[in-house]
Parts: sequence; C-alpha cells; structure tokens
Amino acid sequence: MMQLFHSVSQQCSRITTEQYSTSFSSAIHLLHKDLRAPIYNIYGFVRLADEIVDTFHAYDKPTLLAEFKEQTYDAIERRISLNPILNSFQLTVHQYHIEMDLIDAFLHSMEMDLTRRTYDNAGYEEYIYGSAEVVGLMCLHVFCDGNKALWEQLKPAARKLGAAFQKVNFLRDVKADYEGLERMYFPGCDFSNFTAAQKAAIEADIQADFDAAYAGILQLPMKARFGVYVAYKYYLSLFKKIKKTAPHRILQQRIRIPDYGKMFILAKAGVRSQLNLL
Repeated sequence: MMQLFHSVSQQCSRITTEQYSTSFSSAIHLLHKDLRAPIYNIYGFVRLADEIVDTFHAYDKPTLLAEFKEQTYDAIERRISLNPILNSFQLTVHQYHIEMDLIDAFLHSMEMDLTRRTYDNAGYEEYIYGSAEVVGLMCLHVFCDGNKALWEQLKPAARKLGAAFQKVNFLRDVKADYEGLERMYFPGCDFSNFTAAQKAAIEADIQADFDAAYAGILQLPMKARFGVYVAYKYYLSLFKKIKKTAPHRILQQRIRIPDYGKMFILAKAGVRSQLNLL
C-alpha cells in the first residue's frame, strides 16, 4: 500500500505541473518516461514554494514559508510526508541523491522574495542561483541518473540554462512583479523609466546564458536531450519575441508564445531530432 501512496503523491506533482505550466509539462512529456515523474516531483515542490511568496497575499506568508521549509526537511529526513507534493519530492531527493545545499539555496531565495524589493549585483546573482540555477542542477541529477562525472561536466551549462529561463521570466512578468509585487530584480534598473539601453544590456546577458547552455544540452543523455531542447527552444522563442518588443510595451503586457507557435517549435525540433541534428 505504500507504493499506492507514493504513486498518488507523484500524480499530485504531475497535476500541479500540468495546471501551472503547459510549456514545462509539454516539455517534460517529451522526456523518456523514466524521467518524467522525478521532474514533475521537482517542479511540484518548486511551484508550491513559489506560490506561497507570490500568490498567498491574504495569508501570513512568512509563517507559511517557514512551515513549508520545516516540513520539507522533515519529509527528507523521515522519507515520508502527508503533504503529497513533499512526499513525491523526497522520493526524488533520495533516489537521485540531490544535495541539501541545493534545497537550502532554493528555500533561501524564496525567503528573499518576502523581504527584498530591489537587488544589487551580488543579491541578484544570489537570487538567480537559488531560485533557478539550483533547480537546473536538481533536474540534472535526474538526467545523469547517478553519473557523477557527467553531472560535474554539465553543471555549468545547467546553471546557465536555469538562469536564462529565470531572467526571461523576469522580463516577461515585469508588469506583475513591478506593479503587483513591487519587485525589481534587475540591478540598476528603474522600470518607471526603462530605457532601450537597459533592456539591451539585460538581453545581452540572457543571450550569453542561452549560448553557454546550448552546448550542454547537446551533451545530455538521449533520454533527456529532446525534452530539454524543446524547453530551451520555447524560452528562446519567447526571448526573441521580447527582444522585438519596445521597452514601454513590456510594462503594458505579458509577452507569450501562442499555442500554434509552440506546436511549430515542437514540430521543427522533432525534424531536427529525426535528422540527428541535436
């Protein structure tokens, strides 16, 4: 019966991913079937923490996050939790030997979201590492499936991919972050006077992250490569659309890729895969 409980827990993580992110859930579905559940488990954990700091405004967010943090550590130590998201996450932590320092860094970045409104360069890099790069490293543990040497080799690229995704999210969600949550992640930027030069500097940094990440994607095991490549292409397409958008328009609307655009990206990626061009 324990296997039934674990199975139900992992279904909760899968449903959470599918409901919160159609893009990521679509990309996860393109991974080998052995990799899907653990990646859903990681995303479910990350999503739940993010919801606490970004959405639960009518509640005591510091207390909720502190309780979530304690419950996360308890779940990992006890190897079980009555919270199905945390139960599925601890299964993945133990199966793939995910280091506690990665989890610590992620939860620390969530705590930063409770109090920080602006960032200098050091704080920005610290936040990016904890909120995004470590998530890429957690997923890389799953993709490498115990091959520590490969994990170490691909670690820099995984960090860059996580950073690129997060920075694109910042540009995409700037209206909600700046107006709704009063956050300014990019150092030295004032979105009440966001200039083309500031936008171009941010975009150059993101492009460098994408370029460094791509080389790592090509070295991933076959079970993971196609799904990660499609996620990369989704975000790269979104980034290219943002680059074409004037600075003042970013503050007025949330840029997105329509479903037909995602289907085209998937089809094109499929052709490249069939031709062994990945």
